[in-house]
Amino acid sequence: MKPIHTIDDVIQVLDTIIAQSKTDNSPLGYFATLYRKVTVKVKEGIEQGFFDDGPRMEKLDVIFATRYLDAYYGYKENKVISTCWEKAFLLSKSYWPIVLQHLLIGINAHINLDLGIAAAQVSKGKDIEDLKGDFDKINEILSSLVTDVENDLAEIWPTLKKILKFTRKVDNFLIDFSMELARDGAWRFAQKVAMTPEDKMENLIKERDGKVTENAKIITNPGLIANIVLMIIRLGERGTVSDKIEDLTH
Repeated sequence: MKPIHTIDDVIQVLDTIIAQSKTDNSPLGYFATLYRKVTVKVKEGIEQGFFDDGPRMEKLDVIFATRYLDAYYGYKENKVISTCWEKAFLLSKSYWPIVLQHLLIGINAHINLDLGIAAAQVSKGKDIEDLKGDFDKINEILSSLVTDVENDLAEIWPTLKKILKFTRKVDNFLIDFSMELARDGAWRFAQKVAMTPEDKMENLIKERDGKVTENAKIITNPGLIANIVLMIIRLGERGTVSDKIEDLTH
């Protein structure tokens, strides 16, 4: 992977992962596609002055994305990576998880572990509380993508259109569900990282990684009834993995 210095570099590497995932018919491309959408929105936000400090926001985006990309390429090269990312990537080898599960398990690792670390790193030597306003604005961007993602998933699983028609509350069920839960936890974790001495950092991150990996069980094994529903959805999903990645890019 080439060094990443700008948000455009991030988008370029994500494009490479998405293209490779389409070629390989790999579900690893689902999260990369969602993440590209988020990154493009953040880039637009920076360009339009949405954030209090655009340059800092780009720096945060680069640090944040690099954690995911390092984990992705580390996994591909059989290197030791965070256990929560390993769990997310290993899901790509199973037939049964639906697209939504692949997205949520990636969100779980990236928001619950990586975001707090990246926020603390970008605030090094400064008061982390100065970042809070822009940190919350990221979540506005993520929430604005909810309908987008629902529509993409409805292309993959047409029955979802009917469900969404009758229950608009499902708006919360994808990104808001994960993001609000994760955002508050990620901010508290960022504050903790910012206050932790360097010699205790490794243990803190390892402990957090273990908790985030544990969280993933809710996504991979939500219980008997939910698993049956998920199997029905999986059997109703249309197209190849490559087709589904294409649907998510719209």
